[in-house]
Amino acid sequence: QLQLVESGGGLVEPGGSLRLSCAASGFSLDHYAIGWFRQAPGKEREGVATVSAFGGITKYADSVGGRFAISKDRAKNTVYLEMSSLKREDTAVYYCAAAYGSSWYRKPPSITNESEYDYWGQGTQVTVSS
Repeated sequence: QLQLVESGGGLVEPGGSLRLSCAASGFSLDHYAIGWFRQAPGKEREGVATVSAFGGITKYADSVGGRFAISKDRAKNTVYLEMSSLKREDTAVYYCAAAYGSSWYRKPPSITNESEYDYWGQGTQVTVSS
C-alpha cells in the first residue's frame, strides 16, 4: 500500500520553529516531486512549497518565502519542511503530496494546481499560538 505520512506538527509560539516530515511507505520517493500544502480553518487549501524529484529545485509561496525550506532525504525516503519565524497565520493542517513523472525531474510542480499530485498524506496540525 502506497502511503505518505506526515509528522512533526504541534503547538509552537510565534517566532518559533518546527520541522515537518513526510515519510513514504510502499514506494520510493526517488522519482517523485513533493509538495507541501496547508489548510487553515475556514479557508481553502493552499500550496506552500514544492521540490523537484532530482536536483533539489524548489518553489515557495510568497507568504512563506525565506522562512520555510523544503528538502528531500533519499536515504530516509523522507521530505522535510523546515519552518522558522512562525506566525499565527501559519496555523493550519499541513499536507504533503507526491507528483510522479519526468515532467518533475528537474522542475518543481505547481503550488497552485493540486491535480499534478498523485498521492496525498493525511495531514499534521501546526498551531502557532502564545
